[in-house]
Amino acid sequence: MQPRNMSMSGVVDLAAVKAAQEAKAKAEQARAEAARQGGGAPGALSPADLVIDVDEAGFEQDVLQRSAEVPVVIDFWAEWCQPCKQLSPVLEKLAVEYNGRFLLAKIDVDANQMLMQQFGIQGIPAVFAVVAGQALPLFQGAAGEQQIRETLDQLVQVAEQRFGLTGLTVDPDAGAADRPAPVEPMGPHDATLAAAVQALDANDFGGAVRAYKNVLVDDPGNTEAKLGLAQAELLQRVHGADPQRVRKDAADSPGDVPAQIAAAELDLVGGHVEDAFGRLIETVGRTAGDDRDAARLRLLELFEVVGPDDPRVSAARRALARALF
Repeated sequence: MQPRNMSMSGVVDLAAVKAAQEAKAKAEQARAEAARQGGGAPGALSPADLVIDVDEAGFEQDVLQRSAEVPVVIDFWAEWCQPCKQLSPVLEKLAVEYNGRFLLAKIDVDANQMLMQQFGIQGIPAVFAVVAGQALPLFQGAAGEQQIRETLDQLVQVAEQRFGLTGLTVDPDAGAADRPAPVEPMGPHDATLAAAVQALDANDFGGAVRAYKNVLVDDPGNTEAKLGLAQAELLQRVHGADPQRVRKDAADSPGDVPAQIAAAELDLVGGHVEDAFGRLIETVGRTAGDDRDAARLRLLELFEVVGPDDPRVSAARRALARALF
């Protein structure tokens, strides 16, 4: 079976994004502290550490927690599986070649039936990824190396651009005490981005909005700041809202554009992406003038929160075009 396109379903989970941003900020602070003290990069791994065996007991720590630092690719395999013996060496080679951009976790399905059931595995080999706690199906069956590379490249790009996960520090001479690993310098805006994450953690959404805007003044193309600003503004709008009242107002007044926008934003924060988009597209279709513009512009803002490469955004853009024209 050829590998199917990587699914990004579920990655709009704002709590997961926030956790990933916090992990990134902490990692940057640790690197800066190590640089000030003249030490090596904290937690530097050897290439051999990039491929790990995982069981049910260690899944929480080895996969879920690590996925807030680096994308974790899971290779579901078994000793009797001949295609697995072709695929696994390719994945292991690429894990070393990608030099910490992802971590490869190998799970023997015979010894870990519960994990196999939880992921809905129908056949092996099966390859998934976990990014900031979100499980993403990559492909099933043996695949060519070039196709695997393309899938991994997309995974790494999405993890970095949407979650700020830049990977692990790998020291090829890890274990040699006399050779400290190189320290990655902090970027010009990392301190401000870290302050924005801290503001989000304290529910200071206004402070987070200001911090992200400050970054964008100097660097308008900063992907992390643009995504963070869209999320912070959304959280600022829904904070303190009464969900029951919001949904009742929307149900009682289908033509009330502010009520429909408020309900759509609650849907999005709750992970109901298609419902949020569908509600605003329907609102655009049955309104005109300023009301239509208000619903359309807010929908475009929600597209930014989810991300332009998400297939649900592409589908919603087509539906919006039909509603408009």
